[in-house]
Amino acid sequence: MLNTRGHDASIVEGEKSQFDVLADGGLVFSKQQEGRFPEEDEVISLLAQ
Repeated sequence: MLNTRGHDASIVEGEKSQFDVLADGGLVFSKQQEGRFPEEDEVISLLAQ
């Protein structure tokens, strides 16, 4: 992701069934809030906003 989009990514272990995407200290996507995993390229689109 760093080479193609300019964003560095890392995986941090969280609670069971947790899937959150954070950028610059803010929440970009939350599986718990949305009730689903992100669609293909959805996180990339959200980061581009």
